[in-house]
Amino acid sequence: MNEQHRWFARSWMVMVYAFLYLPIFVLIAFSFNKGRPTHWNGFSTESYAALAKTPEILDGLIVSLKIAVISAIFSVIIGTLIAFVLQRYRRFTGKTLFSGMANTPLVMPEVVLGLSLLLVFKSLFKMEGGYLMIILGHTLLGAAYASVVIKARFSELPMAYEEAALDLGAKPLNAFFLVTLPLIAQSLISAGLLVFTISFDDVVVSQFLNGPGVKPLPNVILDNARQGAKPVLNALGAVIVFVVSVVLIAGSIWMQKREKKRNAEIAAAYRDAT
Repeated sequence: MNEQHRWFARSWMVMVYAFLYLPIFVLIAFSFNKGRPTHWNGFSTESYAALAKTPEILDGLIVSLKIAVISAIFSVIIGTLIAFVLQRYRRFTGKTLFSGMANTPLVMPEVVLGLSLLLVFKSLFKMEGGYLMIILGHTLLGAAYASVVIKARFSELPMAYEEAALDLGAKPLNAFFLVTLPLIAQSLISAGLLVFTISFDDVVVSQFLNGPGVKPLPNVILDNARQGAKPVLNALGAVIVFVVSVVLIAGSIWMQKREKKRNAEIAAAYRDAT
């Protein structure tokens, strides 16, 4: 690569990073602003103090965390079952239809998904909006994303490990929990984090399915933003960025260490076998 191409590549990289991260840096900087949220008036931490004294936002945060955690757990379980069936059972009647229906929430506009879920829950099951409806809606959406992530791991995993366990006398269920599940653990964690983020960030589906006293954090932020920018929202955004960054960095380090340990164990097993 000549000097001109190298300069263009670096400039392009800087522009892409600036486009992605400049708004976040501006948000964090203005979270320490004094007074008005969109004009710099001096350094202050009063926004963070106000955030701790805003019960509406704290309640929304607790609601979102509860919904995101439960939705992630159920989505990973359902996504694992979908991925296992599609990857391990190569041929069965209706496989193409089943695969398409499992992936439909990925391409369906959320406004259509939210409206259809509202009609089903209200008309057929006579349910009232609240935790259960939001969790079911987010689980339906999250299971599609989880199945894609976990299926990719299943496609890389040879069946020889499971077949070896079966040849040694393990029952299929034991082979799955003792052999397959540990080998796909990283994809389960990745899928869980992905679904947690999608659920925590969702506005459209939650707007259709929420009920009295159950308003997730994104909907609280949207309602406050409609009334004009508030300094406390900048502080809230900065806190979310910090927490997500810490979780992502810690998760990446943990998965890298686990992957190295697993590769070392496999290499040691091959050496012992030979």
